[in-house]
Amino acid sequence: MELHDVWFILIAVLWIGYFFLEGFDFGIGVLTKLLARGTTERRVLINTIGPVWDGNEVWLLTAGGATFAAFPDWYATLFSGFYIPLLVILVCLIVRGVAFEYRHKRDGERWQRNWEHAIFWTSLIPAFLWGVAFANIVAGVDIDQQKNYTGTLWDLLNPYALLGGLVTLFLFTFHGAVFAALKTVGDIRDRARAMALQLGLATAVLALVFLIWTQADSGDGWSLAALVVAVLALVGALVANQLAREGWAFGLSGLTIVAAVAMLFLALFPDVMPSTLNPEWSLTVSNASSSPYTLKLMTIVAAIFTPIVLLYQAWTYWVFRKRIGVQHIPGHDPAAALDQP
Repeated sequence: MELHDVWFILIAVLWIGYFFLEGFDFGIGVLTKLLARGTTERRVLINTIGPVWDGNEVWLLTAGGATFAAFPDWYATLFSGFYIPLLVILVCLIVRGVAFEYRHKRDGERWQRNWEHAIFWTSLIPAFLWGVAFANIVAGVDIDQQKNYTGTLWDLLNPYALLGGLVTLFLFTFHGAVFAALKTVGDIRDRARAMALQLGLATAVLALVFLIWTQADSGDGWSLAALVVAVLALVGALVANQLAREGWAFGLSGLTIVAAVAMLFLALFPDVMPSTLNPEWSLTVSNASSSPYTLKLMTIVAAIFTPIVLLYQAWTYWVFRKRIGVQHIPGHDPAAALDQP
């Protein structure tokens, strides 16, 4: 196995980690409008991810940086061709971070409500657009002989990509509902489990169509195995959710994301961005990678610092592992908690 193959796997792992972790906090952001009843419950949901949401985004920064260093041609073609959707995602992530920090800076109802709207939309839009982007990467786009994307924005909004966007949106929201059930107590915990069932069934239908479509177009034996794991994990998550085994449900919903994203990378390899104009113009792990010396240095640095980052993030989740409820919110008014949004 060459170093460029190793770095393709490492980048896949980084994206898998990002979608596993950021997936549930995107889901929580969407659920602040779908699940929460009143301001207090919205604060409960936001507080479930308050200590970890910014750490989850480190995986995105690392994945982007690793792609730039290990596969500069892939990075250049991807970020120039997908400029508008990636810019929208970036703006959403910036506004989302500001919303989390500024929402509690003033007590005014209008002030807080506006930032809550921002949290909802800046969670929903990236959750959808990441699916659109990765579906296009796997299916292939118009890349010419000079490795330039020659299509338009509208070419990216094809039926397969839009279905991919719906899959990630529903899957992340389901993952978030399971996480909400795991991290809360009281009535909101019960409603989170009930909503997780509804979201999970919808996700199962959408994901099955999308993954079978992917397998039929560009899959192999390895991607088929990942597809089977994703389907079984999603079924297991639904069963565990109904049995009120939230820890198992969360682990299995996370495994669904891991297997589904792994399937996309398995279906993609050895390409990194297939060309629909001419297969010979596709970007691959070999023709889009950096020099062997660069990859060697990156491997040494990654081997030293990756375990440290993983240990620190695992410790963070352990410290903030306890459940919370409306009774833990300062100034909680039981009557206000029942106010409709």
